[in-house]
Amino acid sequence: MANKLPIPDDQLRQQIEALLALPETDPQVALLKDLLGSVLRMNENRLEMLDLKIVQRSLKEMRYAFRAFRPYRHRRKVAVFGSARIAAYHPLCDLARRFGRLLAEREYMVITGAGEGIMRAVNEGAEREHSFGVNILLPFEQEPNPAIVNDPKLIHFKYFFTRKLFFARESHASVMFPGGFGTHDETFEILTLLQTGKNNPHPVVLVDLPGGVYWKRWEQFVREEMLAPKLISSEDLGLFRIVDSAEAAVAEIDGFYRNYHSSRFVKGRLVLRLLRPLTPGQVDDLNVRFAHLCPDGKIEQGTALPEEADEPDLLALPRLLVPYHRRSAGGLRQLIDVVNSLPV
Repeated sequence: MANKLPIPDDQLRQQIEALLALPETDPQVALLKDLLGSVLRMNENRLEMLDLKIVQRSLKEMRYAFRAFRPYRHRRKVAVFGSARIAAYHPLCDLARRFGRLLAEREYMVITGAGEGIMRAVNEGAEREHSFGVNILLPFEQEPNPAIVNDPKLIHFKYFFTRKLFFARESHASVMFPGGFGTHDETFEILTLLQTGKNNPHPVVLVDLPGGVYWKRWEQFVREEMLAPKLISSEDLGLFRIVDSAEAAVAEIDGFYRNYHSSRFVKGRLVLRLLRPLTPGQVDDLNVRFAHLCPDGKIEQGTALPEEADEPDLLALPRLLVPYHRRSAGGLRQLIDVVNSLPV
């Protein structure tokens, strides 16, 4: 992200006056004015210099990254995590290259941390055309790998929290290969966002070699040290899948989007957008099987709600309107799995 010279005062004044002259009826204008007001209040409150630098750098990074991702919003993307320390000739890197290649063949894009090891292998497999890199600026270990360096889809972040935002914001699936603290940090971060409903439902796939025990031992820890003492619920185990081949990982992602397309909340109701409508009998069956998710109503099939007009490309998709109680992400995943398994 290149640093630009400050905007001259006259030009800044003109831009502010132009913004203030825009109609309040435009929802984006209202948000921009509120954002400008927040900046002015920072001057009133006289933040400490380091605090101000964090806000300024974060905003610049996010603006740059949103602009880089925007032309590719129509493409599904898979965030891939794994160790930077695994040698290029290791079988795990061969597996990661194959996985990246299979994703690209199915028109997915990949998002990696742009480092070496697993990240480089995935970028190599998918090739530049299908790759994003979200690099973190560290004093060691994180120079951009040759497969993504100098690509316009390579984005540099100073802060982990802004980088994590874009992994979560822009991806439609999360795939984890064996790795160290960073991989586990991202794994639990993604699972926490799903469990608490702070991220839209999407597949989380943990990949290892055939016969590998890395993720099996991790799952054993989760079952024995989290599930057994009731620190999580049994439904939470449905938020991830463990596989041992590139083909199985891709099949898991493809299967999640077999009929399910996307979702959003509208006035307390969860709207599941589908590729194909269900039959009335199938909807009735869902209401029987998942009544516990909807204590205040029933699942109904319908069309786009007026509040969804800001996503015109999706208006034609059929909908399931779910009065979801927002307390069982694992149960919601089960609902989506059943929808995807129904014959069409």
